[in-house]
Amino acid sequence: MNTLKVTRENNYAIVQLDRGSANPINTEMLKDLLTCFNDLASNSDIHGVILTGKERFFSAGLDVIELYAYDEHQVIELFESLFSAIKAMLSFPKPLIGSITGHSPAGGCVLALCCDYRIMAEGKYRIGLNEVPVGIVMPKFIYHLYENCIGSRRAMQFILEGKLLSVSEALDNGLIDECVEEGNVLEAAKSRLQKYFSFNQRTWTHSKLNMRAALLAHYVAFDEPLKAEISKHWWSEDTRKILGDLVQQLTKK
Repeated sequence: MNTLKVTRENNYAIVQLDRGSANPINTEMLKDLLTCFNDLASNSDIHGVILTGKERFFSAGLDVIELYAYDEHQVIELFESLFSAIKAMLSFPKPLIGSITGHSPAGGCVLALCCDYRIMAEGKYRIGLNEVPVGIVMPKFIYHLYENCIGSRRAMQFILEGKLLSVSEALDNGLIDECVEEGNVLEAAKSRLQKYFSFNQRTWTHSKLNMRAALLAHYVAFDEPLKAEISKHWWSEDTRKILGDLVQQLTKK
């Protein structure tokens, strides 16, 4: 896989996002995540997974620079891959710990939301869903992921404001479960995973899947009406203008 590094330690796997220094998400990464989590789910030797990033960045979210140049087919393929990867991660039957090593806006936050427990590095980092300010409509399913963590009122308010939370704000609002000193995030994730391993695994898995059922019930199949809705919005004049301005800003840095 070109965008992930998967290493095994004893009976668990560490999946590191590995695409540039900021781990921007593109279609290839989403397809790699789908394949990876499907394979790990069926591997009886793997009892749990840690999802981690790189120094200063867990993931900067969707790679807007690359996405802006996509044609209509590529845009649909991207969102189809996004929905499939999210479903695979949410349906993952084993413990999944998020080791959030730095900034995690937008799509990076979405990946973190798929984890059972989220540990974030202390520092001047931000996490949250800021799609609205950059011209991307928030899918209902993503809203429900956010709502599941921080409550409906705050989820709606933060999404509509495009609010990115500091580490302390994320902890106070339940978006993350723990924050530790930078450099200790992975070790803390390993410790949490071992705690989950101390329970009867069959009981733990069935309990997780029972509780995830209500959340997965909000999952919307990526059907033709949804494709048409996304395509119409993506190619609208307003959206292209916002994304184009953002691409210019990013390419000047």
